[in-house]
Amino acid sequence: MKSFTAGPNENDVRLSRFVEEVTHQLPRSMMYKAFRNKRIKVNGKRGEPDTRLRTGDVIELYINDEFFPAHPSTPKPKAPRKQPPVTIIYEDENFAVLYKPAHLLCHSDRTGDPNLVDAFSAYLQAKGEYDPHAEKRFAPALCNRLDRGTEGLVLAAKSYTALRDLNAIIRDDMMKKEYLTITVGAPTAGRHIAWLQHNETNNKVRIHARAGDGYKQIITDVTVIRQSGPFALCRIGLITGRTHQIRAHLAYLGHPVLGDIKYGNRKMNERTGLKTQALCAQRLRFGRIPEENSLHYLSGRAIKLDNPEIVKQFDRLISE
Repeated sequence: MKSFTAGPNENDVRLSRFVEEVTHQLPRSMMYKAFRNKRIKVNGKRGEPDTRLRTGDVIELYINDEFFPAHPSTPKPKAPRKQPPVTIIYEDENFAVLYKPAHLLCHSDRTGDPNLVDAFSAYLQAKGEYDPHAEKRFAPALCNRLDRGTEGLVLAAKSYTALRDLNAIIRDDMMKKEYLTITVGAPTAGRHIAWLQHNETNNKVRIHARAGDGYKQIITDVTVIRQSGPFALCRIGLITGRTHQIRAHLAYLGHPVLGDIKYGNRKMNERTGLKTQALCAQRLRFGRIPEENSLHYLSGRAIKLDNPEIVKQFDRLISE
């Protein structure tokens, strides 16, 4: 028999999911047989697969030891990969809004380069808010991502509950994002509507003026903040959030994002020497969040990145 105590990150988790997380190669048929035979208990009583755990619940699993991960001798610790310092724009006990500079990855990849989620985990470990050895199923996680070349705001959850509820806010369109971008020429200000077709083979999209089979509507708000010579600094409001929406829609309008190698103006990119898109996720604005969501206190709030690098980049371009 193995006994576990549910922590904050197990709060409201289905018991069946918890069992799957703490066991190793346990067939689902055997797990459900254990439920039927009362070999899975919560606080001394028979547990059901859909039982929702609460912090402090004691879970007893009368399951063969072979289905629990072994505990080998502790290996010699590896030197941790050096991560960049984390810039916190907003933080509370549930989540944080982080600043991701251009060229920093959101998640690790095959290059092994530093990345934002590992840097955030290291930050929480240093504060004593996260112990990777004590957690059974949760690690700090990012709720949205930005391309490597894009700077700006990224949401990071400190707990399973925050991750679940932030994902619900994003999924149910209770948060709007605003971007700053530098375009080649100045697009027409106002609300632009088109239809997007995504080719998953080459991860590229096409924009169409009219609806078609499999097309998704896109709505993009454009405000020109400053214009000088061949460049314009624009604020972009995403009413819909589709793959490559800003970059592809602005290119369709004839004023691509400067530095964009996929949809941009090659000659202007070469002239300026930019190899990544001049794009910044600058502002998050929360709408009405229902009270059953643990983050409902964010209703009506806005979180903004002050003095982003992209504004300095624009100033350098027009001064050359």
